[in-house]
Amino acid sequence: MAARLVYDPSSGPLKYACAVSGSGTNYERIYERDPDKYHVVFSNAPGCACVEKARRRGVPVVSLDSGIYFRQMWGLERVPRYGIERNGYDMAMMTLVEQTMNGSPDLICLAGYDLWIGDWMPGKYYPRILNVHPGDATKYTGLGWRPTAKAILAGERSVKSTVFFVDKSDDGGPVLIQSASLQLSRWDKELRDIRRFIERTNVKTLEDFRKAAQGEGGDLYKSLQDVCTSIQETLRAEGDWRIYPFAVHDLIAKGRVGLEGRTVYIDGVQMPEQGWQVDTYGFSASIS
Repeated sequence: MAARLVYDPSSGPLKYACAVSGSGTNYERIYERDPDKYHVVFSNAPGCACVEKARRRGVPVVSLDSGIYFRQMWGLERVPRYGIERNGYDMAMMTLVEQTMNGSPDLICLAGYDLWIGDWMPGKYYPRILNVHPGDATKYTGLGWRPTAKAILAGERSVKSTVFFVDKSDDGGPVLIQSASLQLSRWDKELRDIRRFIERTNVKTLEDFRKAAQGEGGDLYKSLQDVCTSIQETLRAEGDWRIYPFAVHDLIAKGRVGLEGRTVYIDGVQMPEQGWQVDTYGFSASIS
């Protein structure tokens, strides 16, 4: 089976939809790379800052308050990770998106969208959904600062962020691109005591670290969280904000990306499991 293009530019200019819930910094970087490319912003949080920014720019906005939806339609405050409730919300939202776009989006970018999607959405749109993960998605799972903390526990000397194709797994879809390595030596001072503690106690997991730190009566777990949050903020600026726009506008929109099963091809070249490596290829216009 030959690799199939995720998007074929011979069909016309790419039209995309961006899902947002907050300030929309990832969306802003995607937008700024090509402000003239037609797109729709959709949100589960109608009053969020990104929705207001999009409206001021004249970008079509679709919103459906997820809290109100789940309470009024299902009587729920806590929504099951999978099931008809979450799928029903996704169906309603994407119906509005497709009506607004007068058709199906060529690409959906989850850009700071704080709502888990159900399995219906990737079932319908895969491989046309992208998301960004705050770490090496092939090694370290979790949200926010946790992938960085797991990398530190594993003895890594650098961290990366990842743009991947969303499938029915939790952040386990094929990797499209990973950012340049962010060297942790920039935080050697802040990490000194944490690394010594890890070496002395031989802890391997975050939970083990938390219990061991708590047992000694210290605040190293909070220190770990604080420094990893700082690292994550830098990685977002130097990693996420560079690779996400590149993935959308320079790789997919230009018809450079194909998939065969879980294997990603760019410019006809088979990528490793970790996808396009900025450390290797930079942001080049071609590698073939």
